[in-house]
Amino acid sequence: MTISVGDTLPNATLSTMGSEGQQFVELESLTKGRKVVLFGLPGAFTGTCDRAHLPSFVRTVDGFKAKGVEEVICIAVNDPFVMQRWDQESGAGESGVTMLADPQSELTEALGLAFDVPQLGFFKRCQRFALLAEDGVVNVLNLEEKAGACSLTTGEELLEKI
Repeated sequence: MTISVGDTLPNATLSTMGSEGQQFVELESLTKGRKVVLFGLPGAFTGTCDRAHLPSFVRTVDGFKAKGVEEVICIAVNDPFVMQRWDQESGAGESGVTMLADPQSELTEALGLAFDVPQLGFFKRCQRFALLAEDGVVNVLNLEEKAGACSLTTGEELLEKI
């Protein structure tokens, strides 16, 4: 079942690379008692994700913070090494976007947003989405309707709905 407005976000273990190596983060610890934006995409360095989706949140992170959002989080079904490199290359972290890996597709599957495209090597990848959650409850949810598209889930589109 796909996540919907009014649902509580499922807890899942995500990961990142820190100064001491791989670190694990529980989604619940990032959302409990907080107002957060969470967006997911098929993969780091992939065409639309790299050229359009992530940059839209880099551009709008200050707008979200002005509306009381405490953290803007990007997730992708990649390993934490790839997410770290994408963070460095894109400047996402410097702009205020937290980059987290969902390496086993735990969160993606719990959200009901996993898909496969075997010819691209995509297995259990994340459908493009953007949401606003308060205290772990989804208040606004944008899901992309067409594969490869990025119009309904941009930072600008979500910011407009908040």
